[in-house]
Amino acid sequence: MTSDARRVWTRITSLLPGHDDLADVRRDPRRDLLAGLTVAIVALPLALGFGVSSGLGAEAGLATAVVAGSLAAVFGGSNLQVSGPTGAMTVVLVPIVGTYGPTGVLTVGLMAGVLLVALAAMRAGKYMQYVPAPVVEGFTLGIACVIGLQQIPNALGVTKPEGDRVLVVTWRAAEEFAHAPNWTAVGLAVAVAAVMLAGARWRPTVPFSIVAVIAATVVAQLAHLDAAQPIGDLPSGLPAPTLAFLDPGALGSLLAPAVAVAALAALESLLSASVADGMTVGQRHDPDRELFGQGLANIASPLFGGVPATGAIARTAVNVRTGATSRLASLTHAAGLAVIVFAAAPLVSTIPLAALAGVLLATAIRMVEVGSLRAMARATRSDALILVLTAVATLALDLVYAVIIGLVVACALALRAVAQQARLDQVPLDRGDHTAEEHALLAEHIVAYRLDGPLFFAAAHRFLLELTEVADVRVIVLRMARVSTMDATGALVLKDAVEKLTRRGILVLASGIRPGQRQVLDSVGALELLQPDGREYATTPEAIRAARDHLELTGILSADTVPQQPAPKPALPSKSQEEPA
Repeated sequence: MTSDARRVWTRITSLLPGHDDLADVRRDPRRDLLAGLTVAIVALPLALGFGVSSGLGAEAGLATAVVAGSLAAVFGGSNLQVSGPTGAMTVVLVPIVGTYGPTGVLTVGLMAGVLLVALAAMRAGKYMQYVPAPVVEGFTLGIACVIGLQQIPNALGVTKPEGDRVLVVTWRAAEEFAHAPNWTAVGLAVAVAAVMLAGARWRPTVPFSIVAVIAATVVAQLAHLDAAQPIGDLPSGLPAPTLAFLDPGALGSLLAPAVAVAALAALESLLSASVADGMTVGQRHDPDRELFGQGLANIASPLFGGVPATGAIARTAVNVRTGATSRLASLTHAAGLAVIVFAAAPLVSTIPLAALAGVLLATAIRMVEVGSLRAMARATRSDALILVLTAVATLALDLVYAVIIGLVVACALALRAVAQQARLDQVPLDRGDHTAEEHALLAEHIVAYRLDGPLFFAAAHRFLLELTEVADVRVIVLRMARVSTMDATGALVLKDAVEKLTRRGILVLASGIRPGQRQVLDSVGALELLQPDGREYATTPEAIRAARDHLELTGILSADTVPQQPAPKPALPSKSQEEPA
């Protein structure tokens, strides 16, 4: 086997389950089985609700939870991650359903799965760490608002109005409710949400969501509440896998939505896995393997009529809190859902839609971490701005655009902060062996500046303005040992400033140029301007002596005006190429 083939094989095997996973499963199976059953009970109303909200029906949510949940559990990169339909993905799917129909959503899910596998092969998982915390917080806040608004039609007991903008749909639903109020649906939704929120404070380990849904269903059946519209008939098993929905001619038009779904699935899954790591000790997920597992899950889910899936933060948190230690728990969650639903499909079909709306309203409220938002808003004005912009963009546009906007603004503000650290300071000349009168004479004709910090495109033009406005002197010495980084723009701006000073008859010398900076300066032709006659000045005293020699040659100073400084003693090697100011 060649070296290239061996690397490819190693890469493939690193994405597949290994012996360590089997060892983890065997460590405490009883504990994982109990945790998985608990998560299944919590996930049942969420899977039903998100399936309904997506527009493909409750059966699509169940198929996603079972198929995608089991595959992501086996092939994913986290021992604790629980995957399935989520509110964030529902937000993206609603407009896709409105534009392309249910078959378009299935095709988009399949394409997104292929893209996720490709991202895993390219080792793109590590880039999640570069998403700033304010973007994540704003993203989560915006998702919570959208999930809550999406439930308003079912909570009010009205038919979902036409439209793909959640604010427009919510407004139309409120208008329809005002004309024909359905207080039964409102009462059920509010009661379920209240039980969940109060129960979470009283007994966090009890799955009050399923308790509230069962109670609401019993009340609706016993009281014959016709205004409480039920879910409707559900299949008693998974449909046979099929590709009948796939239309090759539509792949081109569906590429952009598929990219958006893949980006969201990657972002939410890796974020959820990171949250799970933070809640435990000794657990660390493999981001590339997580993308691979989510890719396989999204490839398989549409074959059974399921919607695109991601890692679910809420269900993953329940999994961790109930004591899960391996991927057996999340696999048990998927198997438990299959047994619960397909053995009791007639009973599940009687659950009121308003009760599911209450579950999702409570879920949206619990997604908002007020303490984290307050801390982020108080950190810096930049963090607060990024958070608000991301949240508003999530609500007004869509999730992918929101993340892009948040990242762009965060990068711009970060560049601005870095650019503000760059300084151009005038520093006094070392007096050396000169008398006060002699030193004053040199200082009249020679000025030294210290460049401190990054010299790049975001800060370079300010240097140009400051440097070219120098007073009438004969020699300028640029001390460059403290320049942390330099790009082509910074080198070009510096070259422009030196050329302008040279045209005024001012000689510009530089000291302490680092090897990396020398390459950039040389590439734009600035190095030869900073090294007259090809002379290199490693330290500032050498550059000052060269400046004095220049003044003598031009007749500004006579040889006996200022005594020659003795040659410096050899110094021990140091990390800096320049003496401190």
